[in-house]
Amino acid sequence: MDSFAYYYKSIAFDLVLFYYIEGDKMNYNQTLEYIHSLGNFSLPAGLERMNKVMEKLDNPQNKIKAIHIAGTNGKGSVSAMLAGIFKTAGYKTGLFISPFIIDFRERIQINGEYISCEDMVQYSQRIIDTNVSLTEFEFITAVAFLYFAEKEIDILICETGLGGRLDATNILQNKVVNVITKIGLDHTAILGDTIEKITSEKCGIIRNCPTVTTYNQPDSVLNVIKKYTDRLYIPDKQSLSILNNKIVNTYMYMGKEYTVALSGNYQIENSLVAIETVEVSGYDIPYSIIYEGLKNTFFPARMEIISQNPLVVLDGAHNPDGAEVLSKELSKQRNVTAIIGMMKDKDVTAFLEQTLKYCKSAVAVGVSNMPRSISATELCDIASKVCPCDIAEDYETAIKKTVEKSCGNPIFVFGSLYLASGIRPFLKDFFKDNLI
Repeated sequence: MDSFAYYYKSIAFDLVLFYYIEGDKMNYNQTLEYIHSLGNFSLPAGLERMNKVMEKLDNPQNKIKAIHIAGTNGKGSVSAMLAGIFKTAGYKTGLFISPFIIDFRERIQINGEYISCEDMVQYSQRIIDTNVSLTEFEFITAVAFLYFAEKEIDILICETGLGGRLDATNILQNKVVNVITKIGLDHTAILGDTIEKITSEKCGIIRNCPTVTTYNQPDSVLNVIKKYTDRLYIPDKQSLSILNNKIVNTYMYMGKEYTVALSGNYQIENSLVAIETVEVSGYDIPYSIIYEGLKNTFFPARMEIISQNPLVVLDGAHNPDGAEVLSKELSKQRNVTAIIGMMKDKDVTAFLEQTLKYCKSAVAVGVSNMPRSISATELCDIASKVCPCDIAEDYETAIKKTVEKSCGNPIFVFGSLYLASGIRPFLKDFFKDNLI
């Protein structure tokens, strides 16, 4: 960012800040408007601002025990599984995730309960009162850490926002395990254009705690991770035997049976990482609790089954690795009709080539309220090279057109977590008589 642009954004921030501080006390909607006005790339990357604001608040992050999770895909699912296990074990469990699907407050939870609107307003005001300029993600991270510390949680399951080394969450000091989920090519303009560079950025969270769990990653990834730690734990896939992987996943691992409510083959591997993470965390959690925690885990828009008859699946896949795992699920179905919506800064052509080859038709829609969204027309032009595609001007129209095209066959909705967040309530309403 050049100096003029940075100066301009700083002035804009100060004007917004002045407006809210000098005006009447904010309500919840005004608080969200203020947070969104900050922007996620409005200030240079770095941890200096987070350290400054936390110091003014007596460093609440240092009072929190945490499991820190970075990676390209699977962060949210692993986070949800770990939160479910620790909650089931009786621990007061904080969960910090990004982005949200259902409600903005979903990002900050304790034992599955979202932060209240009142607390969001109160804690946001306290961050504003520090007079430290922050990006949107830095701001909400500061709110979360202050909230969790004062609510005296036992353990925090914390997902990074982007990368790891310079991520706002990387000011955590009291960590019990670091988790590196599946690494793939995403956000290459920011994190690097090779797997090795991206992995190195993610491994930036491996500080103050050398214990790391990860997937059975390619050697190119594992070799980088091993440069950062000699205490690396990887699930033993030789000890895995899959019993069922249709609507739910049931398998044997290390001689014990587990059931994962989240659909998709990849959720088995996510759950193995969660199991290994609990095992090396220092917390004595028995098998029966881990079993119940995994069995009851729910996470929206991760191969989420909206309806069984017809089968309607909502997934937030949006990058090459997401396309790969989604394709495996699509290949199990016949005559799939897709609803697609994507961001223009993704590799749209490659993503659609990999996924739509398993679909008989598609309906393209723009992602509402997202300037980065590719238009329905442009998306449909690209998709039409793979399968027949139609255009819809809004979510309701997209659903109706898709239902007509599908003739009772499976419907998959994918391409962006922002699409998943926006279209999910419309899907729930349309298929309310078929909800599982």
